[in-house]
Amino acid sequence: MAELVIDQLAKRFGGVVAVEGFSLHVRDGEFVSLLGPSGCGKSTTLAAIAGLDRPTSGSIRIGSKTCFDGKTGAYLPPEARGCGLVFQSYALWPHMTVAQNVAFPLKLRKIRGAEQQKRVQDALALVELDGFADRYPHQLSGGQQQRAALARTLVYNPDILLLDEPLSNLDAKLRDRARVWLAELRTKLRMTTIYVTHDQVEALALSDRIVVMNKGRVVQVGTPEEIYEKPADTFVADFIGTTNFLRGLHVGSATSGSHAIRLDDGQVLEVLARGSSKEGNRITFALRPSEMVLVRDGTAFAEGTVLNAALMSQSYIGGKWQLALEIGGNPIRLDAIERHDGNTVRVWIPKEGGYLFPSDPARPTVAH
Repeated sequence: MAELVIDQLAKRFGGVVAVEGFSLHVRDGEFVSLLGPSGCGKSTTLAAIAGLDRPTSGSIRIGSKTCFDGKTGAYLPPEARGCGLVFQSYALWPHMTVAQNVAFPLKLRKIRGAEQQKRVQDALALVELDGFADRYPHQLSGGQQQRAALARTLVYNPDILLLDEPLSNLDAKLRDRARVWLAELRTKLRMTTIYVTHDQVEALALSDRIVVMNKGRVVQVGTPEEIYEKPADTFVADFIGTTNFLRGLHVGSATSGSHAIRLDDGQVLEVLARGSSKEGNRITFALRPSEMVLVRDGTAFAEGTVLNAALMSQSYIGGKWQLALEIGGNPIRLDAIERHDGNTVRVWIPKEGGYLFPSDPARPTVAH
């Protein structure tokens, strides 16, 4: 195992900037996820670490090995970096058994005989495929193929493990089971790992830290709790978990620290939220749907604001109804136990909680 140090990494394809100013220090044994939407640069970064793609500038160091340095021209080929890479497609040889697939990297490294056999057996046991050594890839389920591909990578004891969306080809239920299994394996191995995903649940469940990327740049780095509870901006708040946004005009601040926000329909919201703004500025208030409450007649609440909302649509999603609302021109999503009649509902917003951000010019058309 080894630490990974990346400094000011950049990759350009002609005039297109894929990654810019990427810096990260991954500690020995740490599991770090690169998370972001398609095209944010996470797979390009992983390819640069693995040596599959030469960066434009910056530097990459794995342990004591300088894998790339744009200033000196240093560049190690993939086979000299000690990286283990698991692809999204698994890439198993169809004409080889599971054992033969797993043994293939050892053959390339001239490891044969009893040593090879022991390593293959140990790797298959680690991924819980002990009884599948003689099967061919087409005789395995998607989850079993994924584990076979991981065993093939672990068999030669890489310094660092690189996983490129390894669960994305699995169906929803199998992906959930595979995520639990991968979390257990992660605890056993404590191997330095870079995990690329666009799935926030995977990143939150598996990671020691998460690197949120957008448009080739790092937006925020932190623990899963920090990323979820203290998003750096509206992009992170919107991308991680489910967040509702209320945009309006900051019309005043009280000595108690509360902020008054006038929405575009004239309703005024008073909140004690993290963040700050000056009176007269456009402002965005972000709050998780779980913190909002649909108001029933006669229901009493603690401090907060009750807002009128237009009911746009509602869908039954099994055990609950998902309501699409609009408050002051802002799309909101909430869950309800039962179906609602009529065109309007009332929503209680707690006085404490949420985040304040400067309003961005782009506003989402749906809450997600």
